[in-house]
Amino acid sequence: MHSAFYEPAGTDTFVASQATAGPWSAQAQHGGPPSALAARAIQRHEPDEGQRLARVAVDILRPVPVTKVTVKTRTLRPGRRVALLEAIMEADGQEVLHARGWRIALSAGAPAAMPAAAAMPAGAAMPAGAAMPAGAATPAGAATPAGAATPAGAATPAAPGTSASPATATGGGPPEPSEIPAEQPLPAFPEGHRAGYLSAIDWRFLSGGGFDTPEPARVWTRPRIPLVAGEEPSPMCRALLVADSGSGVSAVLDPARFLFINVDLTLVLQRDPVGEWLLLDAATSIGDHGTGLAETVLSDADGPCGRALQTLLVAPR
Repeated sequence: MHSAFYEPAGTDTFVASQATAGPWSAQAQHGGPPSALAARAIQRHEPDEGQRLARVAVDILRPVPVTKVTVKTRTLRPGRRVALLEAIMEADGQEVLHARGWRIALSAGAPAAMPAAAAMPAGAAMPAGAAMPAGAATPAGAATPAGAATPAGAATPAAPGTSASPATATGGGPPEPSEIPAEQPLPAFPEGHRAGYLSAIDWRFLSGGGFDTPEPARVWTRPRIPLVAGEEPSPMCRALLVADSGSGVSAVLDPARFLFINVDLTLVLQRDPVGEWLLLDAATSIGDHGTGLAETVLSDADGPCGRALQTLLVAPR
């Protein structure tokens, strides 16, 4: 196990460890680590204690090699209430990733609110042995998020070649604690590289079963190593590290026969997640012209805290 995804190598420069390598190739980084590294740069550029990074939109221009990368950041739209920043990542002399982030002013007077049914997803028990954040109680009888209630015990059917929307794919009551092991074997990814990123994340599936199971998935996740050596990742960076896996855990095609690679990732956090564990409630749909969409609701022990979208290139291998 590597000690971190990245080692600092000078101003705005980092060396990617093999822990960043994604399942499609041992030479190309998974989208999570470079997205999180770009967000780290955005958060550190001309910081404003009166604002929080609420949205990050990442465009992956080409495969990010497992090598030294540089990140340059600038402010596109300064402001007291909102500010837009951009980070550009380069590797081997090429731009490989662009990220833009909106920082939103903190408001002490704004009330917190979400749909009545958007508490902790049904059945989303914390993994055995995982500590709950201080004061974080899971609401009794919490319903599926985003108001997507289904009849008791009924799952929303998915059209052929697709999976159901996040938070609507499973039904029924919470699983028994004995059904959630303290640790699970590394999920299978047929003909994929598992010694990098997949091994650097702790996966605890509640449904879906793995990357080779063609259905929506709900899985608790946490990075086993820091983003940058010697640093504690911010909540946004921690969320980006795993949010890019939504399309993988909810894959609807056999990865041994098809590619389904995301060209982007947009993550909005209406609040900062608490604790190291994040639940991905993910589903993928694919159109008839080789374009896919992965949607993921992210939750912590307090309930939903954000949503991620990914556009997918889908093609035979």
